[in-house]
Amino acid sequence: MLETDTKKWSGILVYLECYNGKLHPSSEELIGEAVRLAETSGDAIYATGIGQKMEQIQEMLEGYPVKKVYLYEAKDEYESSLYTEIMTQCIETIKPAIVLVGGTYEGRSLAPGLAVRFRTGLTADCTRLTINEEGNLVQSRPAFGGNIMADIVTQFTRPQFATVRPGVMQKAEKDHRIVTEYITEKIEKTRKEIEVISSKAEAVEKGIADEKILVVAGRGVKKKEDLDMLRELAELLGGTLASSRALVEKGWMLPKEQIGLSGNTVSPDYMITCGVSGTVQFMAGMKHTKNIIAINEDPKARIFEIAHYPIVGDLYEIVPELIRIVKERR
Repeated sequence: MLETDTKKWSGILVYLECYNGKLHPSSEELIGEAVRLAETSGDAIYATGIGQKMEQIQEMLEGYPVKKVYLYEAKDEYESSLYTEIMTQCIETIKPAIVLVGGTYEGRSLAPGLAVRFRTGLTADCTRLTINEEGNLVQSRPAFGGNIMADIVTQFTRPQFATVRPGVMQKAEKDHRIVTEYITEKIEKTRKEIEVISSKAEAVEKGIADEKILVVAGRGVKKKEDLDMLRELAELLGGTLASSRALVEKGWMLPKEQIGLSGNTVSPDYMITCGVSGTVQFMAGMKHTKNIIAINEDPKARIFEIAHYPIVGDLYEIVPELIRIVKERR
């Protein structure tokens, strides 16, 4: 299935992750990114989803600037071999130059199998996508622990597959004047290569990526015990304490509490950074934060380049004062 004539392939296909009539947030982010890429490439945008209650998925997609949507009603939830077969047939029909998949558990399972089917390239966990002068997709992702960004191009084969880290891209705006063509199909066949003997529903633990308010501890925190002060501020504001990579490496904070390319990507409404210098790795993980309050003694700290409210000063003087003010107002 190797395709070396790249001119036969055009358009951008977004894989929609669907679960019981609900759309994963990363899917809407991928549509937004496809729209942005299409502004450069001029490609049409397509989307395809597999799952149950697909009529609800169609309602959720109304207004997005997608030319054609393929929706497959399947009996079972995600099963790798079945979904790979369905997506292979869909891709052969559309022949898109680019296929975007969410960097979720499902997407990370599906995309490699598709890339093997088409004997083409796949870049995983992308944080930035652009189109170069030759019309190829430039897929950027962190490498060497997030210390550098690698730009990868699939030059000679199509499609160009990329999984995209959730929370990095912005959703597209809806315009309900847009008319999208929907093609629906019912999938009767199932696969029994993997049999589920038993299952148990477990509550999903809320993480820092879900928080609207974050207080972030950085290298400027002198002692582990001082984190209690920042944690108090976060709790008073109704938020959570997070961390830069430096404190995770010291063992003071957990990896699940880390912000950055090698940690979590977050987009809270408010973030207060305390003693965070603002490495490229860190700032790439929080670039869509709506309001950034940065506290740092160094007036040349890189975090001030993106801070909406920069405060040059000692966090050990400023944070206690913030706590006092919040307590008074409460």
